Amino acid sequence: MPRRTVRTTLDRLRTPGRLTGFLKSASICVLIAGLLSPLTQATATAATASNDYCGGQCSDILPPGENGNATLAQILLNQAFGTQPSHAEDQLGPYANLATGYSGLTDAKINTFFNDASFGVPSDQVASTESPAGRGDVTIVRDKKTGVPHITGTTRYGTEFGAGYAAAEDRLWLMDVFRHVGRGQLTTFAGGAASNQGLEQEFYRNAPYSEADLQAQIDNAVANNGARGQQALADANAYLAGINAYIDASDSGRYFPGEYVLTGHKDSITNAGTIDHFKITDLVALGSVIGALFGAGGGGEVNNAISLIAAQSKYGVAEGTKVWESFRERNDPEAVLTVHNGESFPYATKPADAQGEALPDAGSVTTEPLVYDATGTGASQSATAASKTATTTALSSARRGMSNALVVSGKYTASGHPIAVFGPQTGYFAPQLLMLQEIQGPGISARGASFAGLSMYVELGRGQDYSWSATTSGQDIIDTYAVELCQDDYHYLYHGTCTAMDKVERANSWKPTTADGTAAGSYTMRVWRTKYGPVEYRATVGGKKVAYTTLRSSYMHEADSIIGFQMLNDPDYVKGPKDFQSAAQHINYTFNWFYADSSHTAYYNSGDNPVRASGVDAEFPVWGQAAYEWRNWDPATNTADYTPASAHPNSVDQDYYVSWNNKQALDYTSAPWGDGSVHRGNLLEDRVKKLVAAGGVTRTKLVQAMADAALADLRAEDVLPKLLKVVNSSTVTDSTVADAVSKLQAWVSAGAKRTETSAGSKKYANADAIRILDAWWPLLVKAEFQPGLGNDLYTAITSNLPVDEAPSAAHGPTGSHAGSSFQYGWWSYVDKDIRAVLGENVQGPLGQKYCGGGSLSSCRDILMSTLKTAAGTSASTVYPGDSLCSAGDQWCADSIVQRTLGGIKHGNISWQNRPTFQQVVEYTSHR
Repeated sequence: MPRRTVRTTLDRLRTPGRLTGFLKSASICVLIAGLLSPLTQATATAATASNDYCGGQCSDILPPGENGNATLAQILLNQAFGTQPSHAEDQLGPYANLATGYSGLTDAKINTFFNDASFGVPSDQVASTESPAGRGDVTIVRDKKTGVPHITGTTRYGTEFGAGYAAAEDRLWLMDVFRHVGRGQLTTFAGGAASNQGLEQEFYRNAPYSEADLQAQIDNAVANNGARGQQALADANAYLAGINAYIDASDSGRYFPGEYVLTGHKDSITNAGTIDHFKITDLVALGSVIGALFGAGGGGEVNNAISLIAAQSKYGVAEGTKVWESFRERNDPEAVLTVHNGESFPYATKPADAQGEALPDAGSVTTEPLVYDATGTGASQSATAASKTATTTALSSARRGMSNALVVSGKYTASGHPIAVFGPQTGYFAPQLLMLQEIQGPGISARGASFAGLSMYVELGRGQDYSWSATTSGQDIIDTYAVELCQDDYHYLYHGTCTAMDKVERANSWKPTTADGTAAGSYTMRVWRTKYGPVEYRATVGGKKVAYTTLRSSYMHEADSIIGFQMLNDPDYVKGPKDFQSAAQHINYTFNWFYADSSHTAYYNSGDNPVRASGVDAEFPVWGQAAYEWRNWDPATNTADYTPASAHPNSVDQDYYVSWNNKQALDYTSAPWGDGSVHRGNLLEDRVKKLVAAGGVTRTKLVQAMADAALADLRAEDVLPKLLKVVNSSTVTDSTVADAVSKLQAWVSAGAKRTETSAGSKKYANADAIRILDAWWPLLVKAEFQPGLGNDLYTAITSNLPVDEAPSAAHGPTGSHAGSSFQYGWWSYVDKDIRAVLGENVQGPLGQKYCGGGSLSSCRDILMSTLKTAAGTSASTVYPGDSLCSAGDQWCADSIVQRTLGGIKHGNISWQNRPTFQQVVEYTSHR
């Protein structure tokens, strides 16, 4: 049976998948003829840029393409014949081609694989110029190569109006989808597919906001930020006016996105129906989705408690705690660090004497229901499965991400100027969640990427003489509280008073559409909120009935970060690394921020890190009592004392920085598990450290380091040689195992890459070795650890940290065809355990030796046995196929898919473990 592709988070969004089945070529042609209308294009004019200090050495890329809107006619043509709207995928090919082209890269060839990110558009490259809504204070110039909007305004209002208009031109449908996701209303808007149900449930569970809540966040952000707050409000209103002007123009001109017809919101013949205008609370709804996806570290305390209890049950309290801590790796001495100069930034460390812990009684934990009164397809088996997946994802501490950064000080470059190759991973979607733009106006001068619908400022990109980027950091800003119940299941003790929980509901219903034929259904999502946040679990603690709630420091503060982004776009504010760090301090999402100009590099870890009460262990639930609350916490505003900027990992002009969602600094604990001796950050660390040691780093060399790491199999590069060392500790006599060892060793010697034999071959070099390791890894991990840990503890720890995340592994947190790989897995555990069995030095060892009970010969027997099984496992079993790939197609199983969020589809590309939006920068001068 073909494998069903696992979809998580955004991957689960339903799109017009029925189009191919019901449309016929003849009817398409007739319909298209009636829908096509001539589009006028203004005369090309030149754009100039006298404020650009990059000297032509700034580049960027964002697949698949800038144009994320398509009319109904364009969608029908794409579905029937595969034709692409202009600029819908012209960045996909260059992005994909780097995987086989990086070895021959030179500085002169960089823009073969990237866009020229210089300010302005050369006169011979101007494709169009428009004055949106006839305004005289703003123009939007689009370039011929990529169609990126270059917005230039003479007034602040006009500039932001243009930004909103351009955003709607490029991403209106996507923006509409995500304002509904943020409100928990996706099914009502886009259809009742199980994937849509799961997506809206995931976000509504974490951010169950009413309209009043959304407005209050805007009011508070404005009130608390003085003149900048007022400016942000004015910018947002101008931006919204631009969006709505485009909605009106496209509606009357009948060139709005065709998805509105396919989902029943507009009629293609009469033009009946409406596209609702955007309002300011929509921006907060959009922001809540982005913040929850990429910038909300923490949670998972209940799962941590369950695995701790399992460890204590297996080994006793003292030994079980020791074993649990060794797997948790809070502060592993072998972990790769972003700030690697030895400076310590203690946060969320293990207290000497934990206070207020509220661990559940064994077996008492149940997840709080979210869905009630389900009817029709809202109560189907697929809906139930989607809801379960959504709940697991929402309550996990593991946030997806593939963002990385490589930044080298000018002291070690050939030019003497810093070089950076960095970017965020936001998944692969069509259209992409991010959009490119350049904005030039009073108080704004930037080019780069912004999330669709939030692009009043560039969020990741470049200014006049500096660039910045981010990776997800994951430090813990979410805590779990146990509130003791009183009276009934919906009242709890708050400071000694029996207090009613607040019930928040969202009732959704849907019916079939052309895009989504899911039969009619409905349900109500219901969240019970306390002063300590929404209820997530129920349990007993010492026999007392409790509700476990989750409190996030950015909860009710989704709009606050707008001030930091405003500062980053302001050339009068950011003039050097300290100004950059100051701006990043105004961003309450949990990110690692990186900076480069012509002379300096810098780093800052952002987020509102709450100051916890003395003795509170952030790893576990604590009692919802005054003694264990965040210091000076005000439940009315969800504000508290936060750690000062100096306590966040930060640095200026370190020799180099690398980040791939790894540990930030000594003693700084991240919420997700897996910051141990082997992390994908090591793939960058090893390469960049070698470059810096040699000196003379160039843009080419740094891009090559990134691209080389992007094709590496972390298990093969950093763990497999040690496994083979055990296997080869005695002569291998079994012919099947010997053949497998030979193939694996040859792969390691060739560089342990998952790469095509040649560009476009769709066949891997060392394909059989890759198949063997993909089959072997889960077998060897289970055989190595389950006997010693026991089934209960092994299962509990795999809930904290998945065993594997190979590119084709659909059981990892990112699902399959998602690009991001090797973020979460047991590579560090295997590495430490095998080294211990070999008698090698291990800093921060596991609590015990597990492979073969610590016996080298017994460990070897286990590895040999599982390797033989893996070698005999067919490719069709390892890669069982799905809706895209036939069984046994290894390259396809790994390949990246631009998951459709609208009506336009794209082909899959060869796997790379790489950011979605990426910059390559080297500034030549400074203001």
